[in-house]
Amino acid sequence: MSKNSLTAILEANIFNGINYNDWLRNLRIVLDFENQTYVLDRSLPRALLEESTHEERLIFEKWLEDNRKIRSIVLGSMTNDIQKQYDRPDDVQSIMLRMSQIYAVPDRHIRYAATKAFFSTKMIEGSSVQEHGVKMLSLVEKLKDLKANLEKETYIVVILQSLPPSFDSFIVNYNMNGEASISKAKGKGAGRWRRKKGKTESTTASAQSAPIAPLGMGKGKRKAVRQSWIAKDVCIYCREKGHWKRECPKLLSNQGGVQE
Repeated sequence: MSKNSLTAILEANIFNGINYNDWLRNLRIVLDFENQTYVLDRSLPRALLEESTHEERLIFEKWLEDNRKIRSIVLGSMTNDIQKQYDRPDDVQSIMLRMSQIYAVPDRHIRYAATKAFFSTKMIEGSSVQEHGVKMLSLVEKLKDLKANLEKETYIVVILQSLPPSFDSFIVNYNMNGEASISKAKGKGAGRWRRKKGKTESTTASAQSAPIAPLGMGKGKRKAVRQSWIAKDVCIYCREKGHWKRECPKLLSNQGGVQE
């Protein structure tokens, strides 16, 4: 992670007086990358004495340098009004202690708000399933971080209950087949949809390419077939083309002009 990326994290999470917990979490992420988180939690090392060892002097000098850098980072990640309230203390720990006394929200309040949001969030019919899923999963992770102690089954049930009525069949399938069969069931459903879609398209194409039947449906069809047969088939009496046996001139002549 580059320093530009770390700076972007703080710029996106400027402390404004109501986001202390989120701001502090992101601040620790940035400082942890530089191995400087200790400055937030440790007080100024004991003042150096004449008998201080070389190692103690190195620790003291490192703390002073890290404290100076982190103080600038902390103050630079606040709004101007809040920054003016904390620009006097020289050590970071004093700044953080005063801020926590005023702005820190107890975990139980954050946990209550996150739990309420998780149980009350509902997906609007027609909205993005992906966006809703990401939102619900982020709430799940937040509750886990806050040690809400909800069981896995509870998370699943609440997420299913947050879906709109169009997902009723999916929910029934899950309740009947279990978590392991969801992907399989969805795959089958997609296959059925594709087959149905293909059949519909095939039927539509056939209907569009087929000739229009004559009025009268079946009767018209039989008439058309019979007319075609007369034009090309042979009389079974004289073996000549173009007429039926009952209309055969030779047969009528032999029978004295009387038709069968």
